[in-house]
Amino acid sequence: MVERIAADWLAAASLQAVFDALEKGGEQARAVGGSVRNTLLGVPVTDIDISTTNPPEEVVRRIKAAGLRAVPTGIEHGTVTVVSDHDAYEVTTLREDVETHGRHATVRFGRDWVKDAERRDFTMNALYVDRNGHLFDPVNGLTDLNARRIRFIGDPAARIREDYLRILRFFRFHAQYGLGELDKAGLHAAIEGRDGLRRLSAERIGLEMRKLVSAPRAPETLRLMADIGILEIVLAGIARIVDFANLRRLDPVAGETRAPAVGLAALAGFVDEDIDRISDRMRLSNAERKRMMGALHVADRAGRPDRSLSAKELVYRHGRTAAVDGLLLAWARQGGDPGDRHFSDELDLARSFHAPQFPVRGRDLLGLGVPRGPRVGEWMALLERAWIDADFQPTSAELLRLVHAEASPDAG
Repeated sequence: MVERIAADWLAAASLQAVFDALEKGGEQARAVGGSVRNTLLGVPVTDIDISTTNPPEEVVRRIKAAGLRAVPTGIEHGTVTVVSDHDAYEVTTLREDVETHGRHATVRFGRDWVKDAERRDFTMNALYVDRNGHLFDPVNGLTDLNARRIRFIGDPAARIREDYLRILRFFRFHAQYGLGELDKAGLHAAIEGRDGLRRLSAERIGLEMRKLVSAPRAPETLRLMADIGILEIVLAGIARIVDFANLRRLDPVAGETRAPAVGLAALAGFVDEDIDRISDRMRLSNAERKRMMGALHVADRAGRPDRSLSAKELVYRHGRTAAVDGLLLAWARQGGDPGDRHFSDELDLARSFHAPQFPVRGRDLLGLGVPRGPRVGEWMALLERAWIDADFQPTSAELLRLVHAEASPDAG
């Protein structure tokens, strides 16, 4: 059983300075949640949260007195962002529930570490460590962590009623960290409470789904969510589970398969209207919507024999990102075999090709006597097609020679 951990982030001078400020006079502070969990799992730590017995106003006073910066980002909820030597830490006063009524429970600040742990979501997220690395495990989270089991603290149904987003977090954490089957009690509670997902904001759904579709075990997790009627609520539509699973089969050959926009396009993108619906449903950014649309349009052109375009032309017409994403979607729709040489060669070409600029301009044609109007556009399209078919090699002069004889002042 682990009793102490060692980590570079824990030994950092910036964090130790925060502990120095918070622990004066017998008060306590411990790192909690993701930083402890990830360290024990051997995965990267991105954020460091700290719990403390100090009330929030005292946190601010102590931090300022230590010459550090305090930002009251959520002080009404007991949270202060502390900046120490350019590193940011979220410091939150210990809390305990007085009354629970959905996401907005009535809480009070306290000094009881066990009660603070009991109001968190999963046991593996209620692991604390002091400044010296000594572990504090009030709800047996270490056992669940070692088993890679996502288990709610206390009554799963009660935890879900406090915040229905925990249903999505339950599946997302399983896809990210879990092994074996989902915890049965948690799964039952998620099924029973699934209609509560309809009450969640688009932003909160989007944040969780971005992480879920990128997780290692996303395909089997999403398939289960579809089977029990949760995914349809989340997507507000039908899912392409097979296409998504095939996309993730391509993980070894393309890191883009784990990009949220690409995963969501594979999961729910049949036509443009689906992309619009998903973007609104999850409040995706304009950049994410554009990337999904680009991938969908390229996939439609790359994966159909009657409309197939070469990788070079896809890059030229749609850009490198859309070409790569779309080729991956088309590959997934055709089975997602990582050994498919046709798609792997096209993908390599899309990554390496630098599309040149079409060398002919409308004024060049006017200079040859082509009359203004539709005829210029027709010639531009014909010359561009010839240029692409010749592997983008012909020069402007070579292309214009094709029209010189016909495009006389009397032409048209």
